[in-house]
Amino acid sequence: QVQLVESGGGFVQAGGSLRLSCAASGRTSSINSMGWYRQAPGKQRELVARVYSRAGTYYEDSVKGRFTIARDNARNTVSLQMNSLKPEDTAVYYCNVKTLFDYWGQGTQVTVSS
Repeated sequence: QVQLVESGGGFVQAGGSLRLSCAASGRTSSINSMGWYRQAPGKQRELVARVYSRAGTYYEDSVKGRFTIARDNARNTVSLQMNSLKPEDTAVYYCNVKTLFDYWGQGTQVTVSS
């Protein structure tokens, strides 16, 4: 089992920045990758960014150049720095960890006003 606790999020005007953090505990040695998803009202949950254990990151096209994902293996945390935020980034953001299973954080609201 892996437990996830998210922090960060909130309300910001367009062009502003927010930082999300997620701390993992439990069987963290089995974690393969860590990432962030988001779900806007009326839309499906989508992958925003992911960082893999050995190497490499993935970013959804609309956030490339604006968002940065970072993983701290020593602390078992993953963060998402979000810059130049747009109203269309408004969503509930979920931390996700993959082992043989998927684990999810509780979700944190990000609201960007125009």
